[in-house]
Amino acid sequence: MRKIYADNAATTALSPMVLKEMMPYLTTVYGNPSSLYKIGSDAREAVDKAREKVASLIGAKNSNEIYFTSGGSESDNWAIKGLCRALKKRGKNHIITSKFEHHAVLHTCKALEREGFEVTYVDVYENGIVKPEDIKNAIKDNTALVTIMYANNEIGTIQPIKEIGEICRENKIIFHTDAVQAIGNVPINVEEQNIDMLSMSAHKFHGPKGCGALYIRKGVRPDIFIDGGAQERGRRAGTENVAGIVGLAKALDLAVSTMEERTKKLTKMRDRLIDGLLKIERSRINGDRLHRLPGNVNMCFEGIEGESLLLRLDLNGISASSGSACTSGSLDPSHVLLSIGLPHEIAHGSMRLSFSDDTTEEDIDYILEKVPEIVTYLRNMSPLWEKIKKEERNN
Repeated sequence: MRKIYADNAATTALSPMVLKEMMPYLTTVYGNPSSLYKIGSDAREAVDKAREKVASLIGAKNSNEIYFTSGGSESDNWAIKGLCRALKKRGKNHIITSKFEHHAVLHTCKALEREGFEVTYVDVYENGIVKPEDIKNAIKDNTALVTIMYANNEIGTIQPIKEIGEICRENKIIFHTDAVQAIGNVPINVEEQNIDMLSMSAHKFHGPKGCGALYIRKGVRPDIFIDGGAQERGRRAGTENVAGIVGLAKALDLAVSTMEERTKKLTKMRDRLIDGLLKIERSRINGDRLHRLPGNVNMCFEGIEGESLLLRLDLNGISASSGSACTSGSLDPSHVLLSIGLPHEIAHGSMRLSFSDDTTEEDIDYILEKVPEIVTYLRNMSPLWEKIKKEERNN
């Protein structure tokens, strides 16, 4: 039986080249970067070089605009809570976001609502894309922040980030984007795209888990998120995860340098898979086919439960998901699929397949063989499918 890992949107395998880069900082160069002796200063030099590398790869003007964190969720929390709490002192207490953000953003906004902030959740349309004009129309005199994800973590749709950034810049509003799924998969330049804050997480592009970064444009001053030491220029305390930081920078460098070739390969396989799966009766692709991440396929199949589909896929050696890894233990339908207008009974039958450079054409062949077999098997046992077919016959 083949073994296919098709859940790279949840996490990716650590690159051997990244691990090699990290190893000295896990073994011999283990000093605290705040120390004055050599193994400490060597560690500090590695962190500084990593900061410069990350800044250059996203088009930041200065390496001091990069702050290392524990991952995407922390970066999102710091960007949103820190900025909004800082601006509340000036009477700015309104946030604009979308209905299909990652829970790291949605739950953060809900927490701020409990502190008295007002949040506008703009609609997402059937194609899974936010309309810039909806952002513009939601702006108020007291708007502090707009936070819109760069690419959706479930359906892979890419948002009009530059246009949204332009609207924010024209209205002197800070713009944050959760780029956890996008970075390393699409070209990003924070200056050209009018981005003020950007979140990333290393384990989404073959780096280590537990390390992320937050870009904060010079002049943007979110409140300190973790009090303690003077690390990260006094704005985020805690001894630096040197090996993780080195790994993040190396992984991002590799992802950006191979992006063009990888995009061509994954887009071709993605489209072939979508075309093949759409041959299944009452199946649908979720989100825009063109403006989506190259390695993302999100489908719904009427008449079955997504959890049953995933279990049968696993029995056949295919690792997939029904959406975000953060909610994979939930039996509720995806808030992302509901936000684009799918009814509960269809949203329940969802499947997300997400690929990496390790994915092969033979993997796609195997998935195209197994998914129709499993869907047919589950539908033959499904009272809901029987009801759907009965209604078809009666009509």
